[in-house]
Amino acid sequence: MAAVMYRGFIFAENLLARRAAQIVNSAAVGPLAGIQQRRHLNVHEHVSFSLLKKSGIPVPGFGVAHTKEEAVEIANQLDSTDVVVKAQVLAGGRGKGNFKGGFKGGVKLVYSAEEAGEVASKMIGDQLITKQTGAKGVPCNKVMVCERKFPRREFYLAIMMERSFGGPVIIASAQGGINIEEVAQEDPESIIKVPIDIVEGITDEKAENLTKWLGLDTHLEETVGVIKSLYNAFITYDASLIEINPYAEDTYGKLYALDAKMKFDDNAEFRQKEVFDERDWSQEDAKEVEAARYNLNYIALDGNIGCLVNGAGLAMATMDIIKLHGGSPANFLDVGGGATAEQVKEAFKIITADPNIHAIMVNIFGGIMRCDVIAQGIIAAAEELSLGIPIVVRLQGTNVDDAKALMAMSNLRMLPCDNLDDAAKMVVKLSNIITLAKSANIDVKFEIPV
Repeated sequence: MAAVMYRGFIFAENLLARRAAQIVNSAAVGPLAGIQQRRHLNVHEHVSFSLLKKSGIPVPGFGVAHTKEEAVEIANQLDSTDVVVKAQVLAGGRGKGNFKGGFKGGVKLVYSAEEAGEVASKMIGDQLITKQTGAKGVPCNKVMVCERKFPRREFYLAIMMERSFGGPVIIASAQGGINIEEVAQEDPESIIKVPIDIVEGITDEKAENLTKWLGLDTHLEETVGVIKSLYNAFITYDASLIEINPYAEDTYGKLYALDAKMKFDDNAEFRQKEVFDERDWSQEDAKEVEAARYNLNYIALDGNIGCLVNGAGLAMATMDIIKLHGGSPANFLDVGGGATAEQVKEAFKIITADPNIHAIMVNIFGGIMRCDVIAQGIIAAAEELSLGIPIVVRLQGTNVDDAKALMAMSNLRMLPCDNLDDAAKMVVKLSNIITLAKSANIDVKFEIPV
């Protein structure tokens, strides 16, 4: 997969950046090409429901509860005796997840308002662990309480930006309600992709043909309207993905979006303030949140070698070569092409906040980003943080000689290296030494002052 991000081309449940650790640890040596910087806002299901409803797409009655009492109140207001309580966390596999407190399942069917309150009280304030969250889980601060519908037919509808089509594409299947990736693998012909000319928009003809292909002829006018509303919402909100799974026909013959997922292009934040105000920072890694404050691209991994690099491609190549020599990267951190010394210093703070870091590798190719600016940031960070771990620095490009002079005059013990392969070997050896020492309960420090 290319290192360059493209607006929303990742499929609905594809790898998120925070899952990069699973790729890194899947083999002792292997490429890290699956890592992607996250460039799209992900919102809770209740936000997606609100935006769909606002766009004229039918959804069940619902409300958001932050307490047991609010859940009871919402359930009493719904026009249904069957209610679903859904944990609002940004992770897939909620239904099969478990809470740290012992409660099982992040999606529960209940049959009274009192039961909705009891279930909500067991979810709110606890950590939900799913197949996507890792052992730590993610906090559940609220639940969505909504009407339960009894579908007799389920469909899949999504719209996203797709590189291979050079624009938006509608993806649909008559096999909704289940894992669409499995459907794509086992029965690819059951999925249709309809590219949309972004100038022309979605035509009545395309919407009608898609409706008939899904077998919804008896709901032709209604479904055509939903498809057109879906596209309009996609454009209006600068979405990179809108996924409805399932779009279902209930026992009364009415159609609803029973589950929804939406992502938005980060570049459109200035246009979509209302949507971006719904960002739930509690669902994100604290270090990633801190990095975002300084316009740094950071992804936490599970290794012990911190990486500070400029450019996504170079960052992945750096992690690849560390893996090649038997090391384990602890993060993906791209300072970008226009970082300041202050940003570099903050990047070091974020990296060293991880207690598992045993060594740091700096790999900068100076083009737009000047090497002397990087050197100033490294020196400031090393002095302020009193770093006691080895730092291997490989700088090439603009003002590299000035950078080397600054580091030489700083009286800080950093290990310069012009060759990337040699730098990787060195940082892996140093991290291994400290790892062995710590495993033997020996306090080892790499003395920074000369």
